Formats: sequence, C-alpha cells, structure tokens
Amino acid sequence: MRILHLLASPFFSGPAENVALLARAQRDAGHEVTVAVDRRRKDVPAEEPAVPRFQELGLLDEGGLELSVKSPPWRMWSDSRRLRARQVDVVHSHFSHDHFLARWGRPRGAVLVRSLHAPRSLRSSLPAADAYTVPASALLPKLLERGKRARVLPALVDPRFRPEADRASLRRELGLTGGPLVGMVSTFQPSRRHVVGVEAFAKYRQQRPDARFVLVGDGGLLDVTRNQVKALGLTDAVVFAGYQQGADFARWLKALDEVWLLGLGNDWSARAAAQARACGVRVVAVDEGALPDLADARVAEPTPEAVVTAALSDVLSPVAHPTNARIAADVLALYADAAGGVRR
Repeated sequence: MRILHLLASPFFSGPAENVALLARAQRDAGHEVTVAVDRRRKDVPAEEPAVPRFQELGLLDEGGLELSVKSPPWRMWSDSRRLRARQVDVVHSHFSHDHFLARWGRPRGAVLVRSLHAPRSLRSSLPAADAYTVPASALLPKLLERGKRARVLPALVDPRFRPEADRASLRRELGLTGGPLVGMVSTFQPSRRHVVGVEAFAKYRQQRPDARFVLVGDGGLLDVTRNQVKALGLTDAVVFAGYQQGADFARWLKALDEVWLLGLGNDWSARAAAQARACGVRVVAVDEGALPDLADARVAEPTPEAVVTAALSDVLSPVAHPTNARIAADVLALYADAAGGVRR
C-alpha cells in the first residue's frame, strides 16, 4: 500500500511525533510510506524543526508539496495539482489545511482519511472523508452516530520509553533523592493545572513526608508555580527540571514512581501518559481526552483533595496499552475498510 501523510506543520511537536511513529510502524509492516510537512517556514527557532527529523527517519516526502498555511493561493493551487498527480492508495491528512488540500487535490482512486487531534475539530461542518480517526474513545460515538467510518488512533510510543533497569543509579545521576518521586511533565499553562498539582502535593506530603515533586517543562506560569512552591514551604521538596526533550525527557520520566497528568493541551492523545505507562510509571490523571484510557487511577474532579485520594489509592490498571504494531495494523484495517467502501 502506498500511503502519504499530510502534516502542514514545520515543527516536530504536537501530533508530529505520533504521525512519525505511525508512519514508521506502517513502513515496518511492509508499506510504502512518506510524510509531507510544511516546507515554506524554515526559520523555527522556538521548536524542533520537522524536516530534519522526518528526513533522518527516511520518511520525508519529496513530492514537491509546500504544504503551508502561509502559502499564497497560487502555491496552494500548485500543491493541489501536484497532489492530484501522485500515485498513492491513501492520503491521510492531519490538519485542516491538509484536508482542504486533499479534498480538492485527491489523487484518482486514493482513499482520504482525516485524523482529528482535538475535540474542536469534531464539529457539524466536519469536511467529508472516507474515514476518520480520533485521539480518544470518548470522541468515537460522535462520529459513529453520523454513520462515519472511524477508529481511535491512540498515542504511539517511541522505543526509548521503557522501564529503567537501574532506577537508583539514574536518580543519583539526576540528583534526585527521597521518595516516592511524583512528577508533572507538561508546559506550565492554565490547562495543565500546576496550581492544583502543587497544592495537592502539599497535602500528599502530609501522608508521605519523604516524597519529592519533580516538575518537568517550561512555560508562562513557571514563575507563578515557583512562587506557590515557596509560599507553601515546599522548596526543598520540589525539583524544577526545566524543559527536556528526546532521550533526556525519557530519562527524567523513567526516574519517577508516579506522574500526575491534570490536564491536556492541543493533543488529546495523552502521549505523556502512554510514555509513562511504557516506562512502568504509575499514572494519576483527570478525565480528559485519552487520559481515562491510560490512567492507573482517575481523578474524579480536578481538585487537590481528589488528586491526593487517587494518588494514595495505589490502584494499577490491568489494561495494557497497545503496541505501535497493533495500532498501525488497526489503522491499516481502517484504510482497507474505507477502500472497500469507495469501490462499492
């Protein structure tokens, strides 16, 4: 099967990592897979650029698509013509710009699949496609009720996320002491509820006095959080690890006993929860996006008291997260089902 993923972003962030892992798993299953990304915006100093990463993975599409929301109309028209001339079996679009282009430039005989990565995309004016994916099971009924072909596309996990063989040594290397080690791994923004997390940790420490809180990330509310930690007298028990990515992020995650995920950003697949589970780290999470599917203990409501109750419950989920190969097989089955519908 010849598969072309469209990802109109110059950044290797948000859904990009999930798309890369899906494309790799599809390629490993014997299919011809490439990913087209935004080739217009080359200056992306604030984030990791997508082109080098997809190039390194051998997945970068070289079919001449500019695929940018910043493209002028004549370049979008050129993209549409180039796409229409492609010889592919599946066009899998991931952003609204991709889907607009694919709707008007769909290659003859190709199946069009649209991935929705956040609930805001699931609206009454949803553009037509042969099949859809959603990031969480809670969103699936809304498509099935409309008679759409749809499946959940869960978070895929890079192989670097696996249990640490010598966690004690890793913690020494990172300068971490005490225990249990509880963490939050997300951007410091209102939707992630660090204020709730810090207050919950203060209460949690009344029951676990040797506990330490590790906060990985950066963002606009970082100083607010630092001030809250100081005001609650938690300075010696809280570690601000800063922004981490790649192998460094994996190391910090592996060092934890438990991670608290108290809110989501733009990507509702809850990739951090899947990564934590793969590392053998317990997940305590609120009821948002795919978090309920991945949590060991669910937080009934986003309050400090509810977080502490869930954290102290010691509940572990018996449900294993699917492998990348299993997820890829499910998506390939969706393609085949959609292709059958197109032929009929």
